Amino acid sequence: MIKSKNYGDMPAEEFKKYGYELIDWVTNYLENVASFPVLPNVKPGDVKNKLPNHAPQSGESINKIIEDLNKIILPATTHWQHPNFMAYFNSTASGPGIFGELISAALNVNSMLWKSAPASTELEETVLNWFREIINLPKEFWGIIYDTASVSSMHAIAAARENAGFDIRKKGMSGVPKLRLYSSEQAHNSIDKGALTLGIGLDGIRKIPVDSEFRMIPSELEKVIKEDRANGIVPFCVVATIGTTSTTSVDPVEEIAKICTREKIWLHIDAAHAGVTAMLPEMKKHFKGVEHADSFVVNPHKWLFVPIDLSILYTRKPEVLKRAFSLTAEYLKTAEDSAVNNHMDYGIQLGRRFRSLKFWFVLRYFGVEGLQSRLREHIRLGQLFAKWIEEHPQFERVAPTPFSTVCFRAKPTGRNDEAKINALNEKLLNDVNATGKVFITHTKLNGIFTIRLVISGLRTEEKHVILAWNVIQDTFQKILNEG
Repeated sequence: MIKSKNYGDMPAEEFKKYGYELIDWVTNYLENVASFPVLPNVKPGDVKNKLPNHAPQSGESINKIIEDLNKIILPATTHWQHPNFMAYFNSTASGPGIFGELISAALNVNSMLWKSAPASTELEETVLNWFREIINLPKEFWGIIYDTASVSSMHAIAAARENAGFDIRKKGMSGVPKLRLYSSEQAHNSIDKGALTLGIGLDGIRKIPVDSEFRMIPSELEKVIKEDRANGIVPFCVVATIGTTSTTSVDPVEEIAKICTREKIWLHIDAAHAGVTAMLPEMKKHFKGVEHADSFVVNPHKWLFVPIDLSILYTRKPEVLKRAFSLTAEYLKTAEDSAVNNHMDYGIQLGRRFRSLKFWFVLRYFGVEGLQSRLREHIRLGQLFAKWIEEHPQFERVAPTPFSTVCFRAKPTGRNDEAKINALNEKLLNDVNATGKVFITHTKLNGIFTIRLVISGLRTEEKHVILAWNVIQDTFQKILNEG
């Protein structure tokens, strides 16, 4: 009798054996992540040079794959889970979030339609209603999950363009008057990318000046809107930010909202990083006026310990968003369409992952109080670090610290040459990162090379912030001694 070949999946017993082994691997990694250098000591091409040029013709064992994971991949990984990863807006994945990601991969549903994934569709609706209440948005805000804030904001801009009333859905951009989008000089460049993608063009974006605290100046916005209208340009969207990328500055949303309401312009709020802090009563001051926005983006994968990627777009006008994107082929029509939301109708993508599952795990495991306490601790640590900067005679803060991102620089006593001070701070940043003990990044503010330190990692404690401050001071002193 001829023995049949195995054309199926990995056998269940093998999956179970290596599943336990990989859970142990993940547990060991998370327990010991602080022992790794935050930044790997690698050069471009190091990983590719250790990998074969062609895929294997015959299958390889999981043992061999794990061996290469340990030998090639892990040593070349920048450790975002590290407690001293204090760069960008760090994204840390919690245990319950990782479990949710695992189950999502196992179920592997495509939640394009309610019928293709009833549990995914209805869990997404439920979890986003929960979260809308948690961050104190009004009930009329309807939510949908995308992957990143760049994509969420692009969809918001598309809805704003649709809302402008030129039937762009049918006719495209031909014959449409020149449209204008407004954002502050500190807005994230994903806004510009979204406008590029949607045919608005760089000339269709107008950057509004900011004040001394890097916040959009409403009077300047009002002035350029009037200028554009006088020149036959149609203002269609304003993007305000709560927690800008460089400084986490907060635009005066309430004043901007009044202008948008009066001028009948779509107001989109980018709160990708800082939006989660709306669940803290003491942070309410930063969210005045958000109830007047037409759309609002927040990323639980940035500061709420959900594995990347998960971004939420809330809008008061889901029907406009749907009008901008819905197209239904015959093979996608179902008997339930009139009674359900098919999330494929609200975006560019057809296939959609079961992202809400990992968010559900996180919300249920930590609870609102657990999440609030962790956010408060990060904000406390950020304010503590800012205090250390202010108290040091040779360091200075370059921007306010409304949340837990600190913008600062070294400014040696008696030195006033800004070019040399910038060069010193660039060297300070690079030398700190070269230690492997901490990872921080920079921005430029009014020409000043500014170091950014962000405290929002799930595993970051006060001892890690103390370590970062000591490394920065020691490195700074070495530079002074050398120079």
